[in-house]
Parts: sequence; C-alpha cells; structure tokens
Amino acid sequence: MVKAKWVTGVALLVCSGTLMACGDGAATPTGAASGSATPSGVATPSGTVTPTGTALPADPATSPPTAAPSKSAGKPAATAGAAPVLSGKREVTIVRVQSTESGVSLDGGELVEVDDDSGRQLFVPTPAGAGKYLIKSYGRRDNHPASDDPACWQVVNPANGGSLTVEGAACNSRKPAQLFTIASAGKGAYAISNNSAFLQFSPSRGLILEELGDAPLLSTFRLVDNGPARTPAGG
Repeated sequence: MVKAKWVTGVALLVCSGTLMACGDGAATPTGAASGSATPSGVATPSGTVTPTGTALPADPATSPPTAAPSKSAGKPAATAGAAPVLSGKREVTIVRVQSTESGVSLDGGELVEVDDDSGRQLFVPTPAGAGKYLIKSYGRRDNHPASDDPACWQVVNPANGGSLTVEGAACNSRKPAQLFTIASAGKGAYAISNNSAFLQFSPSRGLILEELGDAPLLSTFRLVDNGPARTPAGG
C-alpha cells in the first residue's frame, strides 16, 4: 500500500513501510550510500578515495625482471685482466698495507717482514694458468747477478700441526703449494692466498697462512713496481 506524506514541502511515499523520495530518477532508500553498479552488480560507494602516491603491486606477467642484488663486497674479488705488476714482466716489492714501515722478504729461506734490506725483497708474480701465480723471489740487483735463479714461494705445513708458513723453494708450476691467488682487495691492495688460506700477519707468529672462516681479512698487500723483471726469470 502506497501512502503520500508531506514533510517540509517534499512529497514522500511510504512503500511497504520504507520511506522513499519521489523524483525523476529511480528511488533510492534514504541512509544508503549512493554509487554506480559494477558489472557484477555490486555497488561501489562513491565516497571511496584511492590513496594518491601508493604504488600498485606489479604484474609479474608484464613487469621487467628485477636485477638480482649484488653480492657482499666483503670478500676479495679475483683480479680480472692482470695489472702490469701481475704480468710476470715486472719486479715488485711487497708491503703490507697495515704496516708500511716493513717490507716482505724471503730471508733465511722463510717469508718474513723486515725493516732493512736483508733477504730477497724483489718479487715477480708470474701467471701460471687458471688465475694462479708463481711468486718468484730475487735479491737486490747490486747483490745478485742479473741471471740469478729465483726462489719461489711455497706453502709449508709444519709436522707439529702449527700454522702454515711460506718458504723458498726451486720454482715448479706443477706444485699446488707454489700456486697462489692474488686477488684485488680494493684501493690498489691485494689479498694473497693459497688453497683458501690467506697470507696474514700474526703479532706472535709473523707471516702465516690461515683460512678466514667468518673472520675478516686483516692483512692486505701493495705490489710496488720496481722495474722490468730480470731474465731469465727461472723455471
């Protein structure tokens, strides 16, 4: 049953107990949010506001692939394209970055740090294939003939189970103990290692080789160019 009722000059119809306004358009229940019907028939409130500046999720089917995050720079990177000091054609002195007052020397047959000119302090890192190097050691030119045969670095594992050390030996590129990796540590410095054991300085044991594990690399080295390598360069 439909009854007309006047409220403040507006004609209202009461249809089946529901109060409705009469007008030109379709009747809309009072108190209900107006909105446009979606294709599915569900009304979308007209007062809904989409936040500005909010990025919508990317569609994986159309979005370009995201570049994988770069690896941590904490570890030394293998040197790509040998620097002149790694060409096998230059003699270098080796100085630990963390102690510029001492130089590396093969003195008395053992690799040590010295603050004088003793021992063999001129080295020729020589490519031996697969990114490895023989590190040939020479004495000063005024103390040794130009054709002086070099002594190569060789890792020694003490029988008593102590730390790995480096000693001089006849050069042999077929010996894994003589094949060293020289990797860039940034800012012109290098990390020197053999089979994942890095050359490190110990206050109590001097120059030793040890695996880092989770420990940081504390000793890096600069290779200071000292001119052309003498010939013959040795085996």
